[in-house]
Order: sequence, then C-alpha cells, then structure tokens
Amino acid sequence: MKVIRTIESFYPYVTGPANQAFKISEGLYNKGVESPIFTTDFNVKNVKPMEYFSDVLVRRFKVKRRLMKYCFTPSMKKAFNDFDIIHSHNYRSYQTSLGYKMARKRKKPFVINTHGNLLAYKNFNMGFLSKVPYYVYDLITLKNVVKKADMVIAATGQEYKEALEFGIKKERLRTIPVGINIKDYEPAKKDSSVINLLFVGRISRNRNLEPIIKAMKLLKDVKLTIVGGEVKSSETSKTGYVDELKKLANGLNIEFVGPKYGKELINYYKKSDIFVYTSFYENFGQTILEAGAAGLPIISTKIGVANDIVKDDKTGFTVGPDNPKEIAEYIKELSDKNKRAMFGKRIREIVGKKFNWDNIIKEYIKVYGLIM
Repeated sequence: MKVIRTIESFYPYVTGPANQAFKISEGLYNKGVESPIFTTDFNVKNVKPMEYFSDVLVRRFKVKRRLMKYCFTPSMKKAFNDFDIIHSHNYRSYQTSLGYKMARKRKKPFVINTHGNLLAYKNFNMGFLSKVPYYVYDLITLKNVVKKADMVIAATGQEYKEALEFGIKKERLRTIPVGINIKDYEPAKKDSSVINLLFVGRISRNRNLEPIIKAMKLLKDVKLTIVGGEVKSSETSKTGYVDELKKLANGLNIEFVGPKYGKELINYYKKSDIFVYTSFYENFGQTILEAGAAGLPIISTKIGVANDIVKDDKTGFTVGPDNPKEIAEYIKELSDKNKRAMFGKRIREIVGKKFNWDNIIKEYIKVYGLIM
C-alpha cells in the first residue's frame, strides 16, 4: 500500500501538524506501508526539493504565489501518479484541495486530518473582518473536501464535536489522538528550593499568557520559564505580543528563552516542576501532552488534550482563562513535593496508555483498510 501524505509546511519549519504528519508516515513505514510526504518550500530556506527524514521521503514543491497561508504549488499535480490513498493534513489548504481532486480523479480514497481547522477561527481573538476569508472559503467550496472525504480524522473529543457541527457525518469520522514516545521524556531527579513553572508553545495572543504572569505577582520562590517564539494566529493578527508580555513580566522571576526543539526542549520539561497553560483554544495541544509524558502536574484551561489527561486534584487542575488568583492557589498547593510526584506519576501513566504511537499507527492502518 502507498499513502501519499500532503501538508502545506514541513520541517525545518516546526509545527504540530508537521510533526504529526511525519510521525504517522514514519510509523507506517515501520509497518511496511510506504507514505511519502508532499509539501512546499513555505517558510524554509536552503532546503532540497527531495530528501529523506529517517526513512520517509519528503518532496517539496515551490510556492508560486500565496494568499495569506494558502500556498499555490501547481507543480505538485504531476507528482500524483502512483498511490492507493491520499491523506491530507489541514483544511483550507491548496495541497489538501489538490489531494482531494487527484484522489477523486483516480477514484482512490481520500483521508484528512483537520487539526482543528474547521471552527478554530471562531475562538481566535480577532475581529469579524478577519474571519471573513474563512466564511468565504467554505461558501465557495461548499466544504466538499471534508464533507465528501472518505474519512475525517479528529484528534480529540472536542474536535470530533466540532466536525459534527461543521456538517461531517458520523460514519465518515474517526477519533485518533496524536501520539508520543514517552521514553524520550523520562523524568529527571530535581532538587531545588525554587518551584520551576514551565510554559511551552508558539506564542500568540490566543495563547493568553497574561494570567500566568499575573499569578507570578502573587507567589514567592517560584520561577517561570516561557519557551517559544511569537507567531500570529492569523494573517491579520496584531504583532508585538511578546514585547507586551515582557513588559508585564518586568521585575518578576520570569525568563523568555525563545523556541527550543528536540533534546534541548525535552530538557526544559525534565528540569521543571509544574506546567502551566491558559490558552483560549487548542485543537490538541502537543506541548500539554509532552508535559504529561515528562510527569509534570498540569494547570490548564479546558482545551484540547487537557480534557483527556488533566484530572482535577489527581493529575493537575483546570482553570478559567482569566483567573490569576486561582492559578496561584493551585501552584501553592503543588508546592508539596510529594503531591507533585503523585500527580506526575498518574498523568504519565495516562499518557503511556492512551497515546502510544504504535497503537495509533495500527488505528490508521485499520482506517485505510476500511476505505480501500
């Protein structure tokens, strides 16, 4: 079986969907399924048009023109000449639309992971005019790419509900979570009189870091490390958010360290005590899962995968999107080292059982078998 995977952006431009696409293709290869990735040269420089990541073939096609993040790569069309299934990542993408059209032309199955793109824009902190392109796209395309896909993959129960609201039929919908290699996040021993808080994420206004910083004003012997660089949640979003956060954090024990990847990022999880995340919206929230894999108690809003792994007073605490006092109280409660250890052990067990990559790859192979 050969499954062509499409996505508009890929490594070295790191995103959650890109990471997931690669891990699925890599896992399929290990099960004897060929799954090359077709992508673009968007946001990357000095990359080869064709190369291997691990054993996964990645082909990049030149962006000829771009409308917001909609990247036109007409040369990709000729590459769809030998496949059994096309599996696309992200809705409202030229690469996904092209994949859908080529699958229909060759009378082959089409699968899509929406990555929360269906209704996420409604939760972004932006004006009505900024949302108009989303409405217009859905009106012009009649949502056919997802409504007529052979299978639509949701990563969480939250995304599943959004897909139903969007008009996707239950029989064409499956929930398969994002996976993680939990062994990479083996907790390290910690010995510090300071409680180390951690936030990891691509920093945008939708991520809502102000309540965490304000909570720091109510705490002693606590340090907050913020890992991530600024991005815009939409092309029309206002920039300068990190500068605003740094101004708010002035005089507090808060460190902005920028984006980190690979082992360097994992080390930040390992040397931290508590993970904090107060985003307004997440489809999944990869860094929440990573924190759980590292055995960190989590204080988070009720978004994405937090709904599955953050159990109040058992593995962490859920909070409202604007309650610094509540966040501070929970951090004080978790100042007890033994309680943190107990919460961390429980959350790591949940992640290990529910988000094992080997089991997830088997689920994808089942889906492919159903639609072949």
